[in-house]
Amino acid sequence: MASATGIPQLHPDSIDSREDSPLLSTPGNGPQSDDDNASLYPNLFRGTALAAQVGIWLIIILVWTGILSHPLIFFSPHPLLNSAALLLQIQATLILQPTATAVQKRRGTVIHYTIQALSVLGFLAAFLIIEINKGDHARFTSPHGVLGLVTYIVIILQAAGGVVQYFLPRQVLGSVDRGKTLYKYHRQSGYLLLGLELATVAAATQTTYNLNVLDIPLWGVLIGAVLVVVGVGARVRKHKLGF
Repeated sequence: MASATGIPQLHPDSIDSREDSPLLSTPGNGPQSDDDNASLYPNLFRGTALAAQVGIWLIIILVWTGILSHPLIFFSPHPLLNSAALLLQIQATLILQPTATAVQKRRGTVIHYTIQALSVLGFLAAFLIIEINKGDHARFTSPHGVLGLVTYIVIILQAAGGVVQYFLPRQVLGSVDRGKTLYKYHRQSGYLLLGLELATVAAATQTTYNLNVLDIPLWGVLIGAVLVVVGVGARVRKHKLGF
């Protein structure tokens, strides 16, 4: 549209569209349509989400094949539960990322937190198993052990912060608006947490048990991690992170 001076004027919706664009523009990688009745589940494969799916399933296949191809021991559920919980976290992120309208965001958030709750339970169970398995043995003797503890702590803090800011803002923070001011920090820390989790999985391939028994390849985990980072990261919308 042009003004009386002949200078083209941008429609406000076009400006909002640019601000709402993901970091990497690819076919189907933008926000959802404005149809509040549209299913959210295609978001799991929309645009670069497919790369993230290939990456996380590659990691799942490598970990589960490595564990299940050997006799099961008390330790075995630890990597199985951790990898399954990571798979759930990525699904929770992918389904919420492209939501656009208030109705979509509300539905997406409920699904997001439901999946995340299951994910946190998986992580907690995996932590309990490794703690019992360690018994009186020394802890934090490897980069994986140190990263693992830090990751578990951040997971709990991230989950608690998300519940407080979205579901309990009045009760804990005093108002809904105060909760909304924390959204961008929750998203920022969530993406950082994903990187930390992937680094912890990669570090696990360098533990003595994996090198001597499981033989889960580092190169395979790294390829999967890169695909996850690219697939999830390319859909990030900068304004949602406060940039």
